[in-house]
Amino acid sequence: MSDKPKSKLRWRLLRWGLIGLALSATLAAILVTEENWRLKHAWENFKHEAEARGERFDMASVVPPTVPDDQNFFCAPIVASTLAWERQHQNNGPDKTVADVASRMQFNIYPGDSESWPTNGGNWQRSTLTDLVPWQRLYRNFAETPEGKTNVYPVPAQPQSPAADVLLALGRFDPALDALRQASLRPYARIPLDYASDFDAAGELLPWLARMKGCAQFLNLRILAELQNNQGAQALEDVKLLLRVNDCVREQPLLISHLVRIAIMAIALQPVYEGLAGHHWSDAQLAELEQTLSQQDYLADYEFAMRGEKATAIDTFEKERITREMKNVADDKGTVVTNRLRWMPSAYFYGNELAFAQMHQQFIAPLVDLTNRIAAPAALRQAQAIIQDRMKHYSYYQTKARMLFPAIANSVQRYVRIQAQVDLACVACALERYRLAHGNYPETLDALTPQFITQLPHDLINGQPLHYRRTDKGQFVLYSIGWDENDDGGKVFLTSKGSVDQKKGDWVWQYPAQ
Repeated sequence: MSDKPKSKLRWRLLRWGLIGLALSATLAAILVTEENWRLKHAWENFKHEAEARGERFDMASVVPPTVPDDQNFFCAPIVASTLAWERQHQNNGPDKTVADVASRMQFNIYPGDSESWPTNGGNWQRSTLTDLVPWQRLYRNFAETPEGKTNVYPVPAQPQSPAADVLLALGRFDPALDALRQASLRPYARIPLDYASDFDAAGELLPWLARMKGCAQFLNLRILAELQNNQGAQALEDVKLLLRVNDCVREQPLLISHLVRIAIMAIALQPVYEGLAGHHWSDAQLAELEQTLSQQDYLADYEFAMRGEKATAIDTFEKERITREMKNVADDKGTVVTNRLRWMPSAYFYGNELAFAQMHQQFIAPLVDLTNRIAAPAALRQAQAIIQDRMKHYSYYQTKARMLFPAIANSVQRYVRIQAQVDLACVACALERYRLAHGNYPETLDALTPQFITQLPHDLINGQPLHYRRTDKGQFVLYSIGWDENDDGGKVFLTSKGSVDQKKGDWVWQYPAQ
């Protein structure tokens, strides 16, 4: 008899437990639904107000327009075949060892064992020039190896000058270089990507960016050898080709493509520096070089890339909300991995879309004043401090946005630095033209306008004139005060590893002591 009350009690407890669980689930569902609606409403209100001011958040606003195939750099045979081969290779296509690499932009200047590769090249930021003797030795030694006898980098029977030997070795790439030069004459460059796929598009782009950098290293070495071989006219043509190849992804809305462009522009400045230091160019060639460099506008590129990154991030968050799948590029080969977010509430995605758009508006966009061409290092430091403080307080609706902020915000320093360095190179061209005309460098930069340069660029950090002085040995020091906003008198600071510290000291253009 005593078992029946116990059974009834257990049943009542189970029933009330189930009722409580149902009520809790119902309450949770109501709260989630309310949060979904609240964040969706907040995001849509923000977007509506921003769009009324002219902002755009859709990918269509940043995707480059289609162009005719016969005018598209990426549809030229050598480039199109390279892209096709990369896609096949990513999909376990033809073996790379049997591909016709010479016709597919495989400009590999590093044969053999990596231990034999030259490592101490020139560095214009440290006022050092390139020594081609290690490169000459590399190609001659490689020619004696079994691999070198079949994978030929031509070498003469007897050593010539280092520059002549390097040019001969690099001659193996002449057919591909000629094809690339023809491709560069096409007026447009639109890479055939599916921009709606976001991370898949980035994955397809990464192999091409690696090819671009390899091409830049090849052209850099070739130009340096041409300069040392007294082939200034050919060197100038190859500088222009290098910049054209670098500009082929200028209209891509993905930040990674712009960061690679910046890295390649830094490579291109070395032969520009050495050509000026060695007085290799005529007045007409210098005028053409300055005109070519002045067309580079990395401040405008920053504004475009940030809009592209904003649209890409928000489009990605929205696709994740719809599909409940999160994709990430896992490595530099473009491998994409997918994580499932099946039970994630919509409020999570709306909140991160809103948080990222707000951070872009409040912190990222104002870092560069494109109208006055001034950057704001102090504003970046303040923004970083604010975001760092917010990171201490967990916010479910801002986790993804906050994770993206550091990499995106820190890129501004790279844009400003490379534009400042391009500006220094333009002024250096004008200074060399003045020297050719007058036999020495001017007392002040004002003497350069308007004959040798139409308008002098100012220091992007503070809007003041660039610093310039002649030295006792007939040279000059030209510099911007740099990212730390301190005038160090034209001093370059080094890191503990010996590389140039880009966040301390001045950004300086000066030639080695003669």
